[in-house]
Amino acid sequence: MDEPMPIPALLTGLQLTDSAFPSGYYTLSHGLEGFQQTRAVTPRSLPALLHDLLRHSAGPSDATALALAHRAVTADDWDRVVAVERRLHATKLGREARQACVRTGRQLLDLAGEVYATPRIERYRTLYLDGAVRGCQPVVAGVVHAGNGLTTRQAVTCELFAFAASFVGAALRLRLTDHRRAQVVLHGAAPVIEEAVQAALDRELADLGGCVPLADVMAGRHERAEARLFAS
Repeated sequence: MDEPMPIPALLTGLQLTDSAFPSGYYTLSHGLEGFQQTRAVTPRSLPALLHDLLRHSAGPSDATALALAHRAVTADDWDRVVAVERRLHATKLGREARQACVRTGRQLLDLAGEVYATPRIERYRTLYLDGAVRGCQPVVAGVVHAGNGLTTRQAVTCELFAFAASFVGAALRLRLTDHRRAQVVLHGAAPVIEEAVQAALDRELADLGGCVPLADVMAGRHERAEARLFAS
């Protein structure tokens, strides 16, 4: 069982998952805009879509990579960090998902270097400058959280909550929900987040990668849409 989270680590987790933190998450709909454009999601089906993405996309992919990277950083195994990131990047088959992962990761790395400047962040930055890593967001997040004292479980929970909050925020901007209902949807996702966290912690490197074919189709259509509010 995890030890209680120290206040400084808790504050870091809250800061990184706050919508005001300028990591670039606000530019992403996590595939939701593609579903909305094809009328494949409604306000009623919105929670189910979020749950499916947590279980089969964000959980097996980004959350798993974050857990593996966090453990590797904690063990000072930087070769393992590189291996995790390479596999994660290879599983990002769609152009939008790949670009979003790297763009938000590089932004997070730049901000974390200025805001936190821990030795682990600087070690990862050296790997990045040497070309060993690309700066994928889940791996950078794992490095940042490890450097700030969060446990692996706490770090994965924070990031999956950030994903859910960002998804719901996109739903607001796409007029698929209102502010009150958005909070109901977000709270309703809590058991699924807990489930996805545990599953991510149980996976090995060979298991890394989500599988949501319909979401991939929607992302492909979104790439070619004439008008887009979000980058993904």
